[in-house]
Amino acid sequence: MGEAIELRVARPSDADAIRRLTREAYARWVPVVGREPLPMTADYEVAVRTHRFDLLYVEGALAGLIETVDEGERLLIENVAVAPAFQGQGLGRRLLAHAESIARALGRSRVRLYTNALMATNIALYQRLGYAVDREEHAPDGRRAVHMSKAVAAG
Repeated sequence: MGEAIELRVARPSDADAIRRLTREAYARWVPVVGREPLPMTADYEVAVRTHRFDLLYVEGALAGLIETVDEGERLLIENVAVAPAFQGQGLGRRLLAHAESIARALGRSRVRLYTNALMATNIALYQRLGYAVDREEHAPDGRRAVHMSKAVAAG
């Protein structure tokens, strides 16, 4: 990938762009899970003020994002999304590695994430990157979340 890549922390004014990218990135999962995945319905005006979002640009175009929440001992990856035009280029892996760097910089020993159990390709990717399944959670509305985590070496 020889394109110019920029990573920057989001500002409140980025909420609309974050919403659009997330909706585009997760749209392919609607037929798989039978409803809009939770990131498609989030209130990004609130989230961008309370969580950290790192935005990844390729040649000036918003290509991906990662949303993280410092939980004290761990860093939660709340959302990782790559625009459909940029999927399959390793940007998701790059964003996950960036979150691990954030965790190390904060002195956190683990990163964690969760995903819908029906998103098998995502689970497989996370496992290839060293994430282990911690537990599966069944919600009353029928959703099944797979919780995963990974140890990160001290920075």
